[in-house]
Amino acid sequence: MTVSIIPPRERIILALDVDHPDKAKALVERTESQLGFYKVGLQLFLASGFEVVDWLVGRGHRVMLDLKLHDISATVGLAVEQLCHHGVSFATVHGEPPVVRAAVGAARGRVGILAVTVLTSLGEEDLRAVGITMALPDLVLHRARTALAAGCAGVVASAQEAEMLRRELGRTFAIVTPGIRPGADLLNSSDDQNRVMTAGQAIGAGADYLVVGRPISQATDPMAVITAMQAEIAVADRKNK
Repeated sequence: MTVSIIPPRERIILALDVDHPDKAKALVERTESQLGFYKVGLQLFLASGFEVVDWLVGRGHRVMLDLKLHDISATVGLAVEQLCHHGVSFATVHGEPPVVRAAVGAARGRVGILAVTVLTSLGEEDLRAVGITMALPDLVLHRARTALAAGCAGVVASAQEAEMLRRELGRTFAIVTPGIRPGADLLNSSDDQNRVMTAGQAIGAGADYLVVGRPISQATDPMAVITAMQAEIAVADRKNK
């Protein structure tokens, strides 16, 4: 993945985390002059099915369908087959090897499969609580390595692990990073994300795409937040060259 080939308007993936398609469309119409990539997650997908996905693709936007598929291999494969008929750019699956292999096999290059390494809402204590003793960075690296070996287009990972992933695995895959916050919010974050960074920090660490939701959608002036984040990204890109 080469940064220079990603259009600036696609570096931020705006999460349409709303409960009705009309709300999603209104948010897109308010922001699409500066953005060209949107995430449809489980809440909106259950509310609208493929309605918003098809509407976005019809307007020329890219779509990340973030359903984090996790089931037996046959079921995951059949689900991915359905996605391939709707122009989705990225679809997410959990990073267990059988799930990843089934998704990649069904996609056959028609949609980029992203493996979720470790949810950015989780920390070391959460992993211990479910019996995972591997250190969080080691688990992220292990899952990323196996996912890429299975043919994934990239991974979903915290910006805190992006630098390690680039160092260990190179630049031939996409890193999509949630948990992006405006700088002033980092020290006072009270939401459901544990491992967060600013847009500039994440790009500097090696992320390609930044998933941003509430900092934009709930802002008094969403366009001002987008402009500020895109400026941070541009500065980080210049430093990376």
